[in-house]
Amino acid sequence: MQSPHQILGPSRRALLLGAGAAALTGAVSTTTAAASGVVPAAAAIPSPDDLPLTGGPEFPIGLFWPPHPYASTPERFAEIKAAGFDFVISGNYAGDGNIFQYQLGLARTAGLQMLISDDIQIRNMSRWFSISDNPADFLSVTPDEARALYVRARDAYGPYSSLAGFNLYDEPGAGWFGTLAKAVAVSRELAPALLPYINLFPSDDPAYYRSFVDVVKPSLISFDRYPLLSEGREDGNYFHNWAIVRDAALHGDIPSWVFIQTLSYNNHREPTAAELLWQVNISLAYGAKGIQYFTYWTPEAARGEGFGPALITVDGRRTPRYAASRTINTTWLHQVGRELKPLVSESVVHANETPLPNGTVGFTPTDLISGVSGSPVVVGTLRSRDGSADRWVLVANRSHSAEARTTLTPRLSGVSAVGVFDPRTQTYRARGTGPVPLMLAPGAATLLKLEAR
Repeated sequence: MQSPHQILGPSRRALLLGAGAAALTGAVSTTTAAASGVVPAAAAIPSPDDLPLTGGPEFPIGLFWPPHPYASTPERFAEIKAAGFDFVISGNYAGDGNIFQYQLGLARTAGLQMLISDDIQIRNMSRWFSISDNPADFLSVTPDEARALYVRARDAYGPYSSLAGFNLYDEPGAGWFGTLAKAVAVSRELAPALLPYINLFPSDDPAYYRSFVDVVKPSLISFDRYPLLSEGREDGNYFHNWAIVRDAALHGDIPSWVFIQTLSYNNHREPTAAELLWQVNISLAYGAKGIQYFTYWTPEAARGEGFGPALITVDGRRTPRYAASRTINTTWLHQVGRELKPLVSESVVHANETPLPNGTVGFTPTDLISGVSGSPVVVGTLRSRDGSADRWVLVANRSHSAEARTTLTPRLSGVSAVGVFDPRTQTYRARGTGPVPLMLAPGAATLLKLEAR
């Protein structure tokens, strides 16, 4: 799919560094001496805890396809913040350095962060050209040139506290991982406090994601797969893709992020409020540490994929999905996300579902849970990093159209107390250790804490 977050750049850059300088006229430091030298073979890898968005207690909620330059106003960015979003991935025809700086200023005022998709500087070193020491390599920049490009972007946008990092590449093929590893190393050397962001294709090939983790050494793994198809169908490999990404994230000990579908387009339907919530909660059950909305502003018809209204229409009107996302983000996702963000996904199982979707695992009793009966649910179990035997269990309704009535039965020999998370107070309500009946609205979920004996 050729989506709007596969932003089309210029066909070829005849004057690479000169064009970059022109795009940031009046905005870039002229000091590029720091860009001399070569890309290190192995740059230090910051902990996700030390980077914007992946670090800190807040669960990151982002969006792609923000207001276009003419609609980039203080009121529009405040509208984004009011809906519970934390960060914006630039796009929607914002490609000029002065526009980026203006939007970064708006984001700073609104309390948002931004990942900048800079086609002239950053993507010349990470997408349009490869990084190579061999002058014979076609369409390549040298490590020195790559560093010079990065420094220009860093110096132009770095003074803005709202800069979270740079969007290096959207949906790269595996053949690009070598250059992306070099680009990430450049980022870490020259701006270790900024996030080098890359989003991956949907894929059913585990080697694609595992290779990305092993070769690129990313700070997180993000992917997009939009499961709500036309005529009420679901993508049959949605859970399979999530299971593969979860495995790769655990392999690299890095956070996993995902995009959720907010609009209709070719062969995909317009989500209901429950279907937005369902995508969020299924992702949380599979261990997601960041949620991104695709899209926020509606892409215009000229993009050619039949995009329907997203959260905001092409002409700037709010749709029902804006209100739905605001409710999800501000009354549930931020609250439950704070609980889940520091935890490690231990298992994901589907209970009471026959046949099981491709790539999923059915429920079997554990030391802490003896049974899950009733309606089909997805059960994600998480643990803390401190070695505690306690477990957190997110029970998500498998259905986005019907209420689930499910009973989770703790194992009395293993569980001393059960707490039910209340997002309004951000506390756990104590209840007995007997069977826990759950009534889940379409797409909804409940978080339980099982204290081990």
